[in-house]
Amino acid sequence: MARTRLAAFLIGMASFFSVVAGQLRPMPASGLPGDLFALGIASKIRTDCNSTASASSDFGRIMEAAPEAVLHPATPADIAALIRFSTSSPVPFPVSPRGQGHSVRGQSLAPGGVVVDMRTLGRGHHRINLSTDYVDAGGEQLWVDILRATLKHGLAPRAWTDYLQLTVGGTLSNAGIGGQAFRHGPQIANVHELDVVTGTGEMVTCSRHKRKDLFFAALGGLGQFGIITRARIALESAPKQVRWVRLAYSDVVAFTRDQELLISKHASEAGFDYVEGQVQLNRTLTEGPKSTPFFSEADINRLAGLASETGSGAIYFIEAAMYYDETTAPSVNQKLEMVLAQLSFVPGFVFTKDVTYFQFLDRVRVEEVVLRSADVWDVPHPWLNLFVPRSRILDFDAGVLKGILGGDNPVGLILMYPMNMAKWTSQMTAVTPPTGEDVFYTVGLLRSALSPDELERLQRENQSALAFCDKEGIECKQYLPHYTSQDGWRRHFGAKWSNIAQLKNKYDPHAIMSRGQRIFPLPSVPAAGTATT
Repeated sequence: MARTRLAAFLIGMASFFSVVAGQLRPMPASGLPGDLFALGIASKIRTDCNSTASASSDFGRIMEAAPEAVLHPATPADIAALIRFSTSSPVPFPVSPRGQGHSVRGQSLAPGGVVVDMRTLGRGHHRINLSTDYVDAGGEQLWVDILRATLKHGLAPRAWTDYLQLTVGGTLSNAGIGGQAFRHGPQIANVHELDVVTGTGEMVTCSRHKRKDLFFAALGGLGQFGIITRARIALESAPKQVRWVRLAYSDVVAFTRDQELLISKHASEAGFDYVEGQVQLNRTLTEGPKSTPFFSEADINRLAGLASETGSGAIYFIEAAMYYDETTAPSVNQKLEMVLAQLSFVPGFVFTKDVTYFQFLDRVRVEEVVLRSADVWDVPHPWLNLFVPRSRILDFDAGVLKGILGGDNPVGLILMYPMNMAKWTSQMTAVTPPTGEDVFYTVGLLRSALSPDELERLQRENQSALAFCDKEGIECKQYLPHYTSQDGWRRHFGAKWSNIAQLKNKYDPHAIMSRGQRIFPLPSVPAAGTATT
């Protein structure tokens, strides 16, 4: 029923569209201008069904919308030529960059327009160049490839996302968060300089000191002001090894208190280098996988027994890492014992592994292989990521995790860990809770749907979680946000909205960039496709 209502709404909002094979397609009269194929980039534009079909959906597998064409650029100048042509057309068409297509709500789609396949940018050329304290990387480059290249020189970026099969331009257009953010901030706080092709087709190099309005706008800017084609990323000395630790809690108060201790200035200087947290609902422990790449079957059985004995609605894990190399290896055990002595995890429930630095950072790849082998990777991902004020995280836990989701056995993961507000730069487009607190939590409901009914249920639960926050006055903000109206976006950006609108008018006055975000849609071309649910 919900699927029918959503499809009807989208079709009603774009009445001049026709439905073909489950996709919203522009009527033939609204195709791309023929002059486009007289440009010098014509040989790099594909309009065949295979090309457009491959750019018609994303990792979320919830929305579908085929573009009219796909550009395979060799250089940023090719992207600039496409954008300039669009802006000079009587009816400018949408242009959306696509790296790995890892958006979850159609943000990288471009119905009626052109998708820029960033993966071909610089193909055959080396676009990862190192200096002593930074790396210049093309916006199309995967973070895992940057890690490989920098480790050869004993260096590495300071801030990471959990999954490394993502592009530089993709994560920097959102924020890029992970377990190092408490110390170094998100990835967008660790960038010195950008090359951006704006929505007017201008190729701009910008930084904190040069064209800084565009620099801060593009970082976390959801692709609204242009396409990031290069980033200069801060580096640090890379460790060799990692002591990977998970600590189990049955009490959410102790769990959050210890997490906040670990990210505090005093503890972080001498403690863990990475801090995240996970929530395992009881049914997941009793009915879920019998082992994982980290936990053995015996570990899972012990954790399920803990949940049963304590009567807790969930088991919480602090996931942490302590970096070391040959010189610090002899002291890592003592250092870990000193940190653990300050914490209140359930006695005896400490799990550790020693892995290489590369293995630790690329750990989700191992999970991906397992999920692909079970045919549960290429399925719908109705993810919901929220930034929740520290003062309300216990209310969120009780009302959402133990309330709305209490009886779930999700395929996927629930993340819950704190970050320091001081590590975020307010000048950037990315937003955090407006409460003025020095700590906020990221909560990620990273669940997968294995059937249409399950997808409908998970989306309904997401809406219930958002409604709960609204009703209870929890001033959370969506990360990787999705709204269906400009009013929703106004509320999301809050005090930043006026400046964002001005920057949009300056750098993308025709509103052609990344229209799948639905922030500044035009009535002549829809912002996203039809739901596949």
